[in-house]
Amino acid sequence: MDTLSYKTISANKATAQKEWVVVDATGQTLGRMASKVAKLLRGKYKPSFTPHVDCGDNVIIINADKVVLTGNKWNDRVYLRYTGYPGGQREMTPARLMEKGADRLVLKVVKGMLPKNRLGAALLKNLHVYAGAEHSHEAQQPKSIDINALK
Repeated sequence: MDTLSYKTISANKATAQKEWVVVDATGQTLGRMASKVAKLLRGKYKPSFTPHVDCGDNVIIINADKVVLTGNKWNDRVYLRYTGYPGGQREMTPARLMEKGADRLVLKVVKGMLPKNRLGAALLKNLHVYAGAEHSHEAQQPKSIDINALK
């Protein structure tokens, strides 16, 4: 067997096979769903995964307002941010973030699971979150997937 004929194939922007997928968040636990969505955005479920290239799918999350948190995490978990001024540390709970918009909570959680660099910022643009069941990406003909079937 000629082992020199096997070359490691590295995907690039032109050869990346990107798809549009729809994920229904109804009854899904927030962190478990977000970690799988982050892997979809990165492209880790594809055999042509390349760490430094955006080769993941475009993900549409619908029914983000029906996401579930276990225990008392709606009020006990605290997200901290800092304004940059003295005494400017602000805190936000998932319940208050959900009041501002269900898409904000899901976007924040998925963003925390992506790389903290330019690639992570580019990957986050491939995520579209909607509170209801309707979305405006029908022209892309997205396919619906069962997030529980992924590992």
